[in-house]
Amino acid sequence: MGLLSGILGLPLLPVRGVIQLGELIQRRVNEELAAPASIRRELEAAEEKRAAGEISPEEEAEVQQQVLRRLDVTETDEKER
Repeated sequence: MGLLSGILGLPLLPVRGVIQLGELIQRRVNEELAAPASIRRELEAAEEKRAAGEISPEEEAEVQQQVLRRLDVTETDEKER
């Protein structure tokens, strides 16, 4: 039965490869989004924009909240694994 299921499963190998590639990309994106350097860069960029008058203090606070929410989501995802 192992040989037969192996032969019948051959056409699905490309699909499995694409699924594994997608999972790998998703993990790397989550790692990058949760990386302290990435978070620091985003927060510093928002602070610089506010200092330059490009955004209001409220918009800066909104950016900070989005970054913190994203960090919370990625940490929750990591705990579930």
